[in-house]
Amino acid sequence: MYPSGRFHPPSRNIRLIIQYNGTEYHGWQRQISRISIQEVIQTAIKKMTGEQVCLIGSGRTDAGVHALAQVANFHTDSRIPLEGFLKGLNSLLPEDIAILEASEVAPDFHSIRNSICKIYCYHILASKTKSPFWNKRVWLLNRNLDIDVMKMALPQLMGTLDFSAFKASGSNAKTSIRTIHLCEIKPISWEIFTPPGGLHYIFTIAADGFLRYMVRNIVGLLVQIGLGKRSYEDMASVIASRDRSSAGPTAPPQGLYLKHVYYDKSEIPFIINEHRKE
Repeated sequence: MYPSGRFHPPSRNIRLIIQYNGTEYHGWQRQISRISIQEVIQTAIKKMTGEQVCLIGSGRTDAGVHALAQVANFHTDSRIPLEGFLKGLNSLLPEDIAILEASEVAPDFHSIRNSICKIYCYHILASKTKSPFWNKRVWLLNRNLDIDVMKMALPQLMGTLDFSAFKASGSNAKTSIRTIHLCEIKPISWEIFTPPGGLHYIFTIAADGFLRYMVRNIVGLLVQIGLGKRSYEDMASVIASRDRSSAGPTAPPQGLYLKHVYYDKSEIPFIINEHRKE
């Protein structure tokens, strides 16, 4: 059945580009008795259209995880113009959620199924003092990292592999095979809000899809390597083991950001493999 009890397909498919600070939310997906990004935006859409829509997000970011450009779509019979959706939703949404763009797409466009590549980034601040401007938005470590050794582990992640060792327990993914197209870590500098007495690192990873906690589990192992607790050579053996317990701790959620979702290969700024798994 379609929204509002209709038996005919809604006439429009609206795509939203959404940015949010996930600190106060229990992730993207709607949950019973817990506030989620999806629920908050669906409620705002209902206020505007009178329709109970299903907002389909490109990825189910977890509790505390942020998004720079989440993509979501919903079907509607409303004739509200795109500019009206943009301004109206932003006026109804809390300050930590913003609609960056609203566009009308083909009826069969699906934010999850049609994506061909996603990019996540993870922020780590290695500092012995806290940073009020980055509180709850980075993984704050009070120890230095050996960035060069961490980089040596990255090539072992590239390509089409079985990432079972980085999959959260209870995952319902049909397959653990994913293709990583890009993987890098580097220090970044800021002219404003400079980290106090430390270095700010950003880990960037692009793939055709991700398993639950996959990025955070990879970062957890990389940090162990950067702290000298594991060898960079362990990355290959962990992947080969397909055993989650061999990978080590999960990085906290507050450093993770969904950065970009691609639907058109021509827009991707790097070469990708043709292989793709759901």
